[in-house]
Amino acid sequence: MARVTVEDCIDKVDNRFELILLASHRARMLATGSQITVPRDNDKNPVVSLREIAEETLMPNDLKEELIHSLQKFVEVDEPEAHAVPRIQSAGAPQMTPETPDDIVEFDRMSEDDLLRGMDGLVPPAASDDDD
Repeated sequence: MARVTVEDCIDKVDNRFELILLASHRARMLATGSQITVPRDNDKNPVVSLREIAEETLMPNDLKEELIHSLQKFVEVDEPEAHAVPRIQSAGAPQMTPETPDDIVEFDRMSEDDLLRGMDGLVPPAASDDDD
């Protein structure tokens, strides 16, 4: 049984805490059936994962990417928009004729005073039984 310590791996991964995160992630991967890259020698998964890092059969950067990917809950996918966004005309630009009725964009103009008067007229919501 080959003994492995953190000192054997610290030259591969500079930060001890990051090393433990990577080794524990690899140990979980081994527990779920991932292929072992070194002889097991009757060692448990955490020791095997440290030996894999020390012997450089796995690259720490690859393990780090796998760890980050496993922790992500939402992966943003860039998808093209279903339809084209209508253009906004600037004040000095010549007016273009719309090709379809969906291309017509109208803006309401409101002064700051009108907005403040409208906000003064707002009434707060009535209290409900849940507020007690």
